[in-house]
Amino acid sequence: MQRRSGFRLRSVLIAMSLIAGAAACGAPGGNTAQPADSKAVPAKPSKPVKLNILDIAGNLQLTKQMIENFKTANPDVISDVTYSTAPAPSMAGKLKAEQDGGVAQTQLVLSGTDGLSAGIANGVLAKVLPDFADRFPNLEQNYQEPAAAMQKLTDGYGVEVVYYPSGPVLEFNPGAVPQAPASPAALLEWAKAHPEKFQYANPANSGPGRTFLMGLPYLLGDKDPKDPENGWDKTWAFLTELGKYVKYYPSGTSEVMKNLGSGAVDMVMSTTGWDINPRKLGTVPNTVQVGLMQPMTWVTDAQYALIPKGLSPDQTSAILLLVQWMLKPEQQAIAYDDGYFYPGPAVKDVTLRMAPQKSQDTIKQFGRAEYDQWISQYPKQPSLPASQQVKAFDKWNKLVGAGKGGK
Repeated sequence: MQRRSGFRLRSVLIAMSLIAGAAACGAPGGNTAQPADSKAVPAKPSKPVKLNILDIAGNLQLTKQMIENFKTANPDVISDVTYSTAPAPSMAGKLKAEQDGGVAQTQLVLSGTDGLSAGIANGVLAKVLPDFADRFPNLEQNYQEPAAAMQKLTDGYGVEVVYYPSGPVLEFNPGAVPQAPASPAALLEWAKAHPEKFQYANPANSGPGRTFLMGLPYLLGDKDPKDPENGWDKTWAFLTELGKYVKYYPSGTSEVMKNLGSGAVDMVMSTTGWDINPRKLGTVPNTVQVGLMQPMTWVTDAQYALIPKGLSPDQTSAILLLVQWMLKPEQQAIAYDDGYFYPGPAVKDVTLRMAPQKSQDTIKQFGRAEYDQWISQYPKQPSLPASQQVKAFDKWNKLVGAGKGGK
């Protein structure tokens, strides 16, 4: 299965900023749908319901089988499920139109941090926690510790269903790069000696680009890794200098991987999933190697189940039961998939041995033993909140990416 070509954060985050500004100014015609009263939501629907699920993050590749398993095991809860996909920027407007029209046609959204933030800003999501905390006992304690930190980004407006440590990871052709640069300074030295042979994609539309951007402040010892405007002086200076030796920045990660596979470039920024999955697909040869720069800090990523406002009590009940199911360890094991969000499970104690045989075979052939060691060894920090990512992307575009856009 072809993996997604990037998270397309740029336009959704700009839209989120405009929406938030309008809300602050008291824009007319705001959403009037009210979240379901938690006391009115039954433990189980009075009759089976049909669910329409919208995926704006490529999440179904990881979770569709979990959902189908629930449907099969619980015909008294769900009568049918339909799926649709859409670009993340369209989600908030779609839900707002449904809710303003009084008809909630979408019962569940599967989203990354981009759609989560836009949904919160536009007021189209129902509060899940603490309103329904009794449906998710010990939720935070059941997550892996770094996944629990990513759950906090929801402010209660979603439930995390998959997680991975992401990056930044260096991926390279060992025939041209005998050893991975061990630090940003070594990377810059290599890029100077091999101009136009290092590449990463525009961070606004690339997981590896984004984690590189957010990981550099930790690698460089910047003043405040959480403040791209005022705390990243070393990062912006480094990226500006590095950019002198980068030919162009592709608009998505898929193009970067094709360039690595063809030999157009010899070293790229990657993540655990973007390393494993393209090798599984044959986009990149299985001979490529990976390395980390020091002092390494993982920048983590996650995807979420979001409940739109305006659902009936029965619909809300069914969704809550479904999300509970998706967090069961045996269902979480499905998230290993073909490695594209490696490892994938958000909850504790879900091992590869619990995953489907297809996933075990893929990871055995294309996974890397050092990943488990590195994930355990190095500290992890959650992605920046979306509002801070907007600032980081804007500054990158002005200082680094201007005039070097993708083809």
